[in-house]
Amino acid sequence: MSYLGETIPKLGFGYMRLPRRVEGGYDMKMICDMVDYFIGNGFTYFDTAYVYDGGESEKAIYESLVSRYPRESFQLATKLKLPMAGIETADAVGMELEKSLERTGAGYFDFYLLHALSGAGIEDYERLGAWDFVRRMKEEGKIRHYGFSFHDSADKLEALLQKHPDAEFVQLQINYADWEDADVQARKNYEVCQKYGKPVVIMEPVKGGNLVTFKEEIKDMLRAYNPNASIASWALRFCASLDGLITVLSGMSSFEQLKDNVDMMKNFKPLCAEEYAILQKVREKLAETDTIPCTACRYCTEVCPMNIDIPRIFEVANGYKMYGNLAGSQRTYGFIPAQRRANVCIECGACENTCPQHLPIRELLKEADKNFGG
Repeated sequence: MSYLGETIPKLGFGYMRLPRRVEGGYDMKMICDMVDYFIGNGFTYFDTAYVYDGGESEKAIYESLVSRYPRESFQLATKLKLPMAGIETADAVGMELEKSLERTGAGYFDFYLLHALSGAGIEDYERLGAWDFVRRMKEEGKIRHYGFSFHDSADKLEALLQKHPDAEFVQLQINYADWEDADVQARKNYEVCQKYGKPVVIMEPVKGGNLVTFKEEIKDMLRAYNPNASIASWALRFCASLDGLITVLSGMSSFEQLKDNVDMMKNFKPLCAEEYAILQKVREKLAETDTIPCTACRYCTEVCPMNIDIPRIFEVANGYKMYGNLAGSQRTYGFIPAQRRANVCIECGACENTCPQHLPIRELLKEADKNFGG
């Protein structure tokens, strides 16, 4: 039996981590070149969100994609994020969709998601009538299919699908490191979607780059089996080997990353039993490494009243944990603006309430301040 998105190529272009110029702003020439290579090799799915980079991501979609290619030649996904300032009633929910349509110039969205459902935030979408809204927008033709992205436990996912059986798809964080993780519950959430016949869009297949930047001794475990395969390709192939997928999103931030992913995925081969066994050994080795499992999704920075650059701080902290170069890490930390460093944290806890990885962010910021200075 066919399913929604079955014929869509299994690599999607995520517009969360776009390349930037040294002097600031997006490198639109590179982004256009990336889009051309992506589409030129038969890939068609693009993903953005109302909140990505303050709306600049959706604008980049127009400039690099919508204004340059026929609308029917690609699929475009964006997301509705609640709660947001100024969106306090059901009547105001449509403001985001209209703004997204204006920014992208797309006319309609093939896939429209209620964004980052987790914890108490699930109720915000209920309270503000978001489910009724997306049903109406589908009837009006402004969206073709609606679903949601999810960051919580499998039991909550099952309850949500029971309450909203009309949801057409689910976007999940899945990668081989999180497959059996007790907090992320990647495998369990995927199995719930399989149980209810919901196709899946995969996000964070390389865990925000963490499955590329780990220690050389771990990389060597992969290189020993296939020295010609990139480290990232193992993560993408793990995800793309699953059944019932719409696509696997990758937030590619350079042409080299995109080319590597495209060239591998256009000749995709599922993982074999021996490769699964190798990844199991990698998981065991990763479990021995005490790093912060931050994916740089930046949901925390969206709610931080002090505008602390939490993902960047954790990136520096992980570099120190993995390589032990304190002086180098302190130099890197110095590039973070003083007003956005760990020491300005007021410990309000807003970041922890929205973190998909359920990290103890306040304690981790204290540790970073102690190691790297104010």
